[in-house]
Amino acid sequence: MPSAFTWTVRVYYEDTDAGGIVFYANYLKFFERARTEWLRAAGVSQQDLLNQDGAMFVVKSASVDYHAPARLDDVLNLTLSIEKLGRASVSFVQQAWCGDTLLTSASVKVGCVDAATLRPRSLPDATAAKMRAA
Repeated sequence: MPSAFTWTVRVYYEDTDAGGIVFYANYLKFFERARTEWLRAAGVSQQDLLNQDGAMFVVKSASVDYHAPARLDDVLNLTLSIEKLGRASVSFVQQAWCGDTLLTSASVKVGCVDAATLRPRSLPDATAAKMRAA
C-alpha cells in the first residue's frame, strides 16, 4: 500500500447505510479529510490561504471505483499521493484500505481559484513549494 501520506479514520454508525456498509458518497468525505490533513502536515493552512492570499481550493473532478465494502467500526487507512502538480491545479490518487484490502480508489483533481471571483488562479508560490516538498 505505497503512498506519500496516510490518514486513519474509524467508520461510525452515521457513515453507514441501512445494511451496515459505508454509504458510497462518504468515501468522498473521507478523501476530503485526508487532503485537508495532508495540507496541514505540509504546513498549508487553508484558512491562511483564503485570508492572506485570497485563494481557495475547489474540487474540479472526481472519479471513484469501489472494490470492497467497509463496515461499522472498521479502521480505514486513507492514502494520498500527488499524480500531477500543475500551475493552478493538483491531481491526486487516493485510496481507502482496511488492513490489506483495497476498498476504494479515486482520482481527484483540485483547482486553485480566486476566492472573490471563483476564477482559476495560480497556486501561491509558497503553497506550491510546500506541496512539492510534502
